[in-house]
Amino acid sequence: MSAPKVFASLFTVFVVISSMLAQAQQTDAAPTTGSGQPGVTSSSPHNLSMADLWAKNTEDFSTPALTGSEFAPTNPLTYEKDDEGSFTREIVRVGWRLGDPIDIYILRPAGNARSPLVMYLYSYPFETDRFLRKDFCDFLVRDAYTAIGFATALTGQRYHDRPMKEWFVSELKESLATSSHDVQLVLNYLATRKDLNLDMDHVGIFGDGSGATIAILAASVDSRIKTLDLLDPWGDWPDWMAKSTLVPEEERARYVKPEFLAGVANFDPIKILPTMLDQKIRMRDIKTVTVTPNTAKEKIESSAPQSVEILRYENAEDFRTAGATEGFDWIKAQIKPLPQSTSADATPQGHSAPAAKRQ
Repeated sequence: MSAPKVFASLFTVFVVISSMLAQAQQTDAAPTTGSGQPGVTSSSPHNLSMADLWAKNTEDFSTPALTGSEFAPTNPLTYEKDDEGSFTREIVRVGWRLGDPIDIYILRPAGNARSPLVMYLYSYPFETDRFLRKDFCDFLVRDAYTAIGFATALTGQRYHDRPMKEWFVSELKESLATSSHDVQLVLNYLATRKDLNLDMDHVGIFGDGSGATIAILAASVDSRIKTLDLLDPWGDWPDWMAKSTLVPEEERARYVKPEFLAGVANFDPIKILPTMLDQKIRMRDIKTVTVTPNTAKEKIESSAPQSVEILRYENAEDFRTAGATEGFDWIKAQIKPLPQSTSADATPQGHSAPAAKRQ
């Protein structure tokens, strides 16, 4: 790790510890009442000692579902809110694990109309600085959609307090389980924000790389997520570990061992995608992006239900030429609330729209 990264990591450790200690000592904060959502306790963390807070958090890394996990969330802290004219940007620090605060970027279009939301999950080692760019944020909120972004586990501001040999792939089971839990817990939090006037019945996720895999995992256990737009998802772990260009050669032997692969088997899109019959899903693959080997891409595509729209591109230039700059329009169109239909124009029972054709 370079000297600047080491310094940044140490600084993050200091900020995280200071923040969590301050939150744990806020005895005058109003007690929480509970969200009614699985995995979140109703007792106030501010009435608990540090030892009790540790004991209160039990996370089940064996499943993407919140069942079996229990969290004592800290009170959310809004530490930045900017009015950019066409949208507002709010950065909220939340926490349901000690030592792992998460900064949620909430990009809300101007006005107070009820807004569907799209969550954007980018691949490891994504940083959240793109959510500070006005041009990018304008693009995300275009046509009155709320955009949500945050860093997934062991990534960006969430990489701290770990030996340097531990990273997203070496701790893949934890990374995927934690991040899929985070998606659901973030949605739980957003559901409490009545001031945002969000349409929680119309939620979609755009996922890239590891973010696409996390989107699949979260949507498989959370019915609020109606639509997925997936770009080069990771998966087919035996092939992925053996051939991915992201895996350092000096570490590869460890990740192809049966015990490592057995630990992540339940988090493989190849196993989960066939069960996802209710969501609208588009999957896009770029052949020259080899973080996910092409053999793995083919197996992931083959495992998807016939209703999944699959688009393949030879290279990044083909991807851009095909309209990547308008790529988010597809997911927005899928989650857009339909005008209330009358009996005359309703779809007759027993009929459905034809499945999208694969290229």
